[in-house]
Amino acid sequence: MRGTGQSDISLGTDYNCALKKWDELHNKKALAIGRIQEAADKWQQEVLPTYTNAETHKGYAKNLRTIIAWCRSMTWDELTLPMLRQYLRKRSAKVQANREMSVLQIIWHYAIMEGMTDKPWPATGIKNWKNAESARKFEVTDELFAAVYEQADQVLKDAMDIATTTGMRLTDARTCTMPVDGRLKFKSGKTGKWAYFEVSESPVLTALLERRGKVDCVTLLATSTGRPVSYNMLRSRYDTARMLAAEKNPHMSEQIKAMYLRDSRKRAADLASDVAEASKLLQHSSVKLTETHYRTRATKLKAVR
Repeated sequence: MRGTGQSDISLGTDYNCALKKWDELHNKKALAIGRIQEAADKWQQEVLPTYTNAETHKGYAKNLRTIIAWCRSMTWDELTLPMLRQYLRKRSAKVQANREMSVLQIIWHYAIMEGMTDKPWPATGIKNWKNAESARKFEVTDELFAAVYEQADQVLKDAMDIATTTGMRLTDARTCTMPVDGRLKFKSGKTGKWAYFEVSESPVLTALLERRGKVDCVTLLATSTGRPVSYNMLRSRYDTARMLAAEKNPHMSEQIKAMYLRDSRKRAADLASDVAEASKLLQHSSVKLTETHYRTRATKLKAVR
């Protein structure tokens, strides 16, 4: 497949079969009909472009390339649950392997709907067949947050303020538009859900707007010269602030280095009054998701005697 922009396809070890397969490729004959590759190609062309979230699109595309390189030539009957398990065991990146399996499952169900196969997903009804995962537990304490915040420039401080106050994902915090009639309204780039905040109810948002002044930019987060803020601009600023904070606070430098900018969303969850409020703030579909991946603050209990 060299010169086509596609990955090479193994011709196997049998010489006669290899000649036949090469001839089919050379003469542009379809090799994917009735195979998983056919559904993957169609899904990539028709469905993948509909994912508007850049990170989701990028992640799915990456996982698709890896998993299809393994099973592209298989027919639907050839791929079994033991083969899926073998892939998961041998793959060194265990969590990433789970993500690749999720993409393959999406394609499989798409193929069923499109009439490409009537065979059910091999792991249907089977629990705990993927690699075990443990949620990353990291608490953004007041001390850790303050250490990085102190080293941040105004753009980064504003981004951290928006994210920790509203619980927005970084993309939404960067792109949400200026409040209208006192309401900061935004649409989640990942879920598509609309929500809004009353600016007057938040001292942080109120102060941010006063500090921002009349900068000519449609987005809430902007530079002093009125430029929108890109992800790379935030990433660069955060890496610098985190490095300076770690140098200035050697007693907790390892914790500071382990803190990501996206952890601002975790801090927002911890600042909420309870887990139900945190789940609502983060627009999660279930409280369990918030408890498992975002809410890190210990629950205060009251002694009974």
